[in-house]
Amino acid sequence: MQAAHASSLSALADPPARMVDGAAMDYLLIEAVNALRVSSAVASARARKIERDMLEAGLVPPPPAKQNPRDSASSTTGKISRPADDDEGVKSRLEAIGMHVGGNFAERLCRDRPLFSDSLDVIKFVCKDLWVSCWDKQVDNLRTNHRGVYVLQDNAFKPIARISSWEGRQEALKRAKLYVALPAGIIRGALSRIGSQGTVVPEITTLPQCTFQIKLLKST
Repeated sequence: MQAAHASSLSALADPPARMVDGAAMDYLLIEAVNALRVSSAVASARARKIERDMLEAGLVPPPPAKQNPRDSASSTTGKISRPADDDEGVKSRLEAIGMHVGGNFAERLCRDRPLFSDSLDVIKFVCKDLWVSCWDKQVDNLRTNHRGVYVLQDNAFKPIARISSWEGRQEALKRAKLYVALPAGIIRGALSRIGSQGTVVPEITTLPQCTFQIKLLKST
């Protein structure tokens, strides 16, 4: 009886590793981006309807009239595009999800390793351990100015490796920027969970290459 009890306690203290298919994260990201874009569009449409209703009821003052005739003409011609802030809202929500995922990843990966000695040691952990766990490879290039700014470059970043668009290169780059919001959140969440606060800014100039600029606060 005692042996069985000790075995169950050991299983709780050192749970077995759980494996998932390597493509699961790719499918999750695709569905998450699509679902959040639809959700954001619905929320924006609802907010605009409420604003119109309040204007018609006289509860809020009308917006000032446009003085530039070119602006008024352009507003009635051409196709109607989705507001730019819709995509920004999607990026913010994806980054928030990524922060939660990254924090949990960091806890698992740091369980059996010693404390980090400095900020460079933290960044090396991100470039090696975190990158391999999330995207199956290490970072291709790491640069720093030795003042808290680090640039991580992945020449074939997995989340955007298969992105393309029949509308051309610029449209493909625009779509790719949505798909790196979640990885940026994962990196930021991992850094936050191990005590390093800072900003993570992704940048894409050529697919499938992606760079992340990490700027750590001086106190970390």
